[in-house]
Amino acid sequence: MLIIRPIRASDFDALYRIAVESGHGFTSLPVNEELLRRKIARSEASFQKVVETPYDEGYLMVLEDTQTQQVVGTCALEAAVGMEDAFYHYRLGTEVYHSEQIHVRNEVETLTLCHDYTGAAELCTLFLREDYRKDNNGRMLSRSRFLFLAQHPSRFGETVIAEMRGVSDEKGNSPFYGWLQKHFLGIDFVEADYLSGLGRKAFMAEMMPRNPVYVCLLPEEAQKVIGEVHTNTRPAISLLRAEGFRCRGYVDIFDGGPTVECNLQDIRGVRESRLLTVRIGDMPASEDSFILSNTQLADYRATSAELVVSSDSDEVILSPELAAGLLVSDGEQVRVLAI
Repeated sequence: MLIIRPIRASDFDALYRIAVESGHGFTSLPVNEELLRRKIARSEASFQKVVETPYDEGYLMVLEDTQTQQVVGTCALEAAVGMEDAFYHYRLGTEVYHSEQIHVRNEVETLTLCHDYTGAAELCTLFLREDYRKDNNGRMLSRSRFLFLAQHPSRFGETVIAEMRGVSDEKGNSPFYGWLQKHFLGIDFVEADYLSGLGRKAFMAEMMPRNPVYVCLLPEEAQKVIGEVHTNTRPAISLLRAEGFRCRGYVDIFDGGPTVECNLQDIRGVRESRLLTVRIGDMPASEDSFILSNTQLADYRATSAELVVSSDSDEVILSPELAAGLLVSDGEQVRVLAI
């Protein structure tokens, strides 16, 4: 059985392996032992914390294969970004130049550094090891976060965002970043991305262009990738678009990848999830697959299964094994969502 649960200190070695495997551009898991241990400790504290208003909590979860007892994936939610560290984006805009005298009108795209998403919740740190990229495991891992959002909405900002990985080559070089390195930062993309992942962001405020950047003045290869996603990220952005996420003109300051957003209550998976009462017994045969989770916080568990779910009933039958994996008893509730 594949079970999603909160990360714990004993998962450090597995998390470090995933950080190495995820490669360049996966900013939320830099290969740094101290930072990864801090991430685990922060997540453990967040799952235990009494929250009145979302602030800087982070909920990092792992996907465990209970048969092998191996951690094979991760997913996470940030409660409210930018509350402790600056959270930068470029906002795409348009400047209009018009002259009646010479009968010329030009519209010029601009990129302006901003902090507009401060306080938004964030979907992040989605990674699945290659051997498990099958049987809807990736979809289950990604969409399981909507069950957690639906169950605990007061712990998150009203807007939910996801930063999509931008275009880069196999060595981690970004066409968008090249001009920034040459004229402003002076360090390569991999180092800048790594420092950002460590939370060492002072150099951004010190070295980034303070005035709007005219897109037409950028090299052609940089212009082409603004708002485009990395090849490996296409399935992820397709899934989020189906959930109602849209790009509102914000892109990553390093690789130009798009950031998508949706109001928490408007996310399809949040709206369509249902609370059902558990009855433990022999599960009837079904070909309908669902993601299901318990309603707990520190002992949160989620998985997928083929269930019989009826619009006419508020009950669902779970096998003893499945109920045990979700830490639920007869008469308790689970939240379900069709895969």
